[in-house]
Amino acid sequence: MLHRASFQSKLGDMILLSDEEALLGLWFADQNFFGANYQLDQADDVQNVPLKLTLRWLNDYFAGLNPDPFAIPIRPEVTTFRKAVYHELQKVPYGETTTYGELSDKLQAKQTSKTNKARAVGGAVGHNPITLIVPCHRVIGSDGALTGYAGGIERKKALLQLERQN
Repeated sequence: MLHRASFQSKLGDMILLSDEEALLGLWFADQNFFGANYQLDQADDVQNVPLKLTLRWLNDYFAGLNPDPFAIPIRPEVTTFRKAVYHELQKVPYGETTTYGELSDKLQAKQTSKTNKARAVGGAVGHNPITLIVPCHRVIGSDGALTGYAGGIERKKALLQLERQN
């Protein structure tokens, strides 16, 4: 059974989706790929443990308290590669940034594949179904430029500014 909740952030309404064990999705309601792979209208509005934990986490995040991204059980329904990307993203410290290339290098060091991962990393980051907890907004271009974010560049800029202020 799927459960959903909403959260009103200072940067826009957010939708949370979980099953009984883990968070499956967290999106800004107006972002690209919102609710991808799920039929959100079939989820009920019962707030279970993963949703309650996530709502508390979001309150702490927007209060500038740097909550632990690993405190929320997540289970994005994505490929093994994308799960590895998201796990690496969760290690990027609050208030800091990384590049697609740096993420790719970290993943490359852990795998034997010689394929160009930077493009695949970009695809994973761009389709992240669990925003903020998997902090894809912390990924920037190799030249320091703010690059695409499913929630919009202005929101990405605001998230990075929020983190740098705290």
